[in-house]
Amino acid sequence: QVQLVESGGGLVQAGDSLRLSCAASGRTVSSLNMGWFRQAPGKDREPVVTISWSGASTKYADFVKGRFTISRDNAKNTLYLQMNSLKPEDTAVYYCAADPSYAYFKAAEYDYWGQGTQVTVSS
Repeated sequence: QVQLVESGGGLVQAGDSLRLSCAASGRTVSSLNMGWFRQAPGKDREPVVTISWSGASTKYADFVKGRFTISRDNAKNTLYLQMNSLKPEDTAVYYCAADPSYAYFKAAEYDYWGQGTQVTVSS
């Protein structure tokens, strides 16, 4: 069983930066395909970025390319999402997800989820 705990969300102004963390337990992040997803009120949960278990493959949503960066610290067993140049439309609950099989770019395919962390960007 994999447990995921996100942290690092908050209220920021447009143009600011935030770093989200996802602490994993039960398995090492280096053995899991993982991703960050987000869900705004009234909208479906959408992929932001995914990373393969090897770290060799990442895929970013077009709306965050050049602004967000996924990384992980194997020693801390933690996944990160560095978010720069935040926009009001980035406001959402951000979730960390993991799957042993593949780095799907689709929320429904993931087996394990964190509880989410709220990111609010004011204009």
